Amino acid sequence: MDFLPIFLNIKDKRCLVAGGGEVARRKAGVLLGAGARVRVVAPQINAALAELPRVESIVARFEAQHLEGVTLVIAATNDRAVNRQVSESARARNIPVNVVDDPELCSFILPAILDRSPLMVAFSSGGASPVLTRMLRGKLETMIPQGYSRLAAFAERFRELVKQRVANPAKRRIFWENMLDGAVAEKVLVGDEGSAETMLQQMLENEDNIQRGEVYLVGAGPGDPDLLTFRALRLMQKADVVVYDNLVSAPIVEMARRDAQRIFVGKKRADHTMRQEEINELLVRLAREGKRVLRLKGGDPFIFGRGGEEIETLAAQGIPFQVVPGITAASGVASYAGIPLTHRDHAQSCMFVTGHLKDGTMNLDWDALARPKQTVVVYMGLHGLDILCAELIKHGMPDSTLIAIVQQGTTQNQRVITGTLATLPGIAEREQPQAPTLIIVGGVVTLREKLAWFHPQKS
Repeated sequence: MDFLPIFLNIKDKRCLVAGGGEVARRKAGVLLGAGARVRVVAPQINAALAELPRVESIVARFEAQHLEGVTLVIAATNDRAVNRQVSESARARNIPVNVVDDPELCSFILPAILDRSPLMVAFSSGGASPVLTRMLRGKLETMIPQGYSRLAAFAERFRELVKQRVANPAKRRIFWENMLDGAVAEKVLVGDEGSAETMLQQMLENEDNIQRGEVYLVGAGPGDPDLLTFRALRLMQKADVVVYDNLVSAPIVEMARRDAQRIFVGKKRADHTMRQEEINELLVRLAREGKRVLRLKGGDPFIFGRGGEEIETLAAQGIPFQVVPGITAASGVASYAGIPLTHRDHAQSCMFVTGHLKDGTMNLDWDALARPKQTVVVYMGLHGLDILCAELIKHGMPDSTLIAIVQQGTTQNQRVITGTLATLPGIAEREQPQAPTLIIVGGVVTLREKLAWFHPQKS
């Protein structure tokens, strides 16, 4: 972060605005809206600014003495030399200062603001693109209606009562989430606060029935955070604990609730942080502690993700769970690499297999895989690449068949290496691709040269 986002209480505090034009008037209006008393200093002050309530007008050039008793400063003149003087004088006194459209002279910046008081949303580009932040504010204006102001005020009104009745902090948070995402909130948003209050009181009387321990088995997709589902994002923000593996990209892990506990249970070849049986037991234990557990898995949890084993254990132990599908690596990675998995001229079927070696061998149905007009997608097959290519050739697939290795697909580190069954093992030995990888075999690989450049992702 270039700036620390904070909210300042300036109610009844004196703030200074240097400048007397329209920009200064707008900035003074923001400060007044936050309850400040505003001192305006400029050789000329327009009437619209001077007539604002709680504004002290000083018609003069700025001098350091004007900072006496000031909590915060905004420089909004059209003279950079004056703006610099204001900035340097304020910094010398450790007074926060903002210079309009000049981030270099700022010790703080004013964000774009969405006001649903007492709910406030503020966001910024750090001065890089004010227009972009205004555009985003416009989008949020449509997503967060004015009724959320009433909802925030309603929650504030009952905050102490709920705190007294629901003593456990984790349980209290779940209570509020259920309230704010349920029928009570709907009543408040449509203006029926009487019914909402009655329903909230009923929830408090039944607070012992608040659901506690639960597991969310969520597919994180192949790596690009933009490929997460809306449901996955919603549950990621509710979870108390995040249990994630090696295939979940760091940006996705960071999208979980910031204060959630994070537990890494990643597995690499010949290096298991935690055995699968131990992961199953961990999920059960955490849920029994009353926690909502987010089990993040790369791709889709039910496609070579061992999600079935985990929910079998949860079901046997009576632990509530939800399963959220994710975009599996096969479809996501192939798409970003410009390789369609099926195509009328090249492949009428597609098979997903795991290439994980066991005892140095790869036990697959080679006759089924070597059929013509078919795409074969191999998960976890990099270390058995030479066996894969040799067996496919042995079982009748032409050695000229195209094959691709996609490294860290859908991420900024995506890399695609292509060759034939005969040549790719040697190419991979030279290029040294790094896991995680996906291997795609078949005629559809010929389309990559035509289609890859259409996708914005670097490959």
